[in-house]
Amino acid sequence: MARCIAGCLGDRVTGLSSLACPGDWPGDWLMLPRDDTGDPAIEPTAHGQLHWAPLGHPGLRDRMAAIAGWIQRSAPSVIVVDVSVEVAALARLLGVPVISVVLPGNRADPAHRLGHALAETLIAPWPAAWSATLLGQDAQTARIRAVGAFSRFDGRAPEPGIPGRRPSVLVLHGSGGSQISAGHVREAAAATPGWAWSVLGGAGAPWLDDPWPALCRADVVVTHGGMNAIADVAAARKPAVVVPQARPHGEQLATGRALDRAGLAVVTGRWPRAASWPFVLRAALELGGERWNAWSTGTGAADAAKIIETVAGHHRGRSNRCAVRS
Repeated sequence: MARCIAGCLGDRVTGLSSLACPGDWPGDWLMLPRDDTGDPAIEPTAHGQLHWAPLGHPGLRDRMAAIAGWIQRSAPSVIVVDVSVEVAALARLLGVPVISVVLPGNRADPAHRLGHALAETLIAPWPAAWSATLLGQDAQTARIRAVGAFSRFDGRAPEPGIPGRRPSVLVLHGSGGSQISAGHVREAAAATPGWAWSVLGGAGAPWLDDPWPALCRADVVVTHGGMNAIADVAAARKPAVVVPQARPHGEQLATGRALDRAGLAVVTGRWPRAASWPFVLRAALELGGERWNAWSTGTGAADAAKIIETVAGHHRGRSNRCAVRS
């Protein structure tokens, strides 16, 4: 998501992350020390008030010091935070306005409530009408600016298909782990001999820097319920089978419920039995992919960038720099 938004920003932008700088990043990049290595964490949640602030952890101390030092040197106009309430709190304590990106699921815990309360505004990568479904009926949605999904492939021309081939299924695994095994896929492929199956990600399968051609060639995409994967499938307007995976706060389960209610994809609570796959794939084809227009207009990242630049303009200091914590 950070790369999508950063590419649409007119202001100078700096990425803050422990990951290596992507090749297409449009600005500066601050490599942060890791805070998830070393000895077992001691009281990491501050008695349930935070998500990750282990006592005495040198990596956390170095990480926060690096962020604070950068803020002191650069005086950013705004910091955009993905899921770190700790970074949001640090930035706000240093007098920098914060924008937080909201994710689906139950976010009513004290740490999420604090992070959301500190933000000037909240950006959600889904359609406005679905906030209650994705966050729960009791969620406070008044401050959320829902812009629709955004994908790195928004606006990219579809790749041509290969004439005369068998219909194909593309299985997408996420980086956060999966309950779907290679054996599950083999059994499904054996039960659907008229279909060609391929897999991206996960153990023993390739990861592609550019999966767009593979997405475009697939007749049906089977994917987990992560926001980035769903956005990519939506950008390709592909019929989909979504198998939500276990994630903190019920994130993918909430996404699956929303997609199921809206009739955008075939959503299954778990990997279907092998004998069910002919019917599952037929149902996905009948549903089609054009309904993804309701989830992704293709302008979500640009709309998010406009919100960020508006907030930055209201708090302009000596710098017109935005920071995106990835």
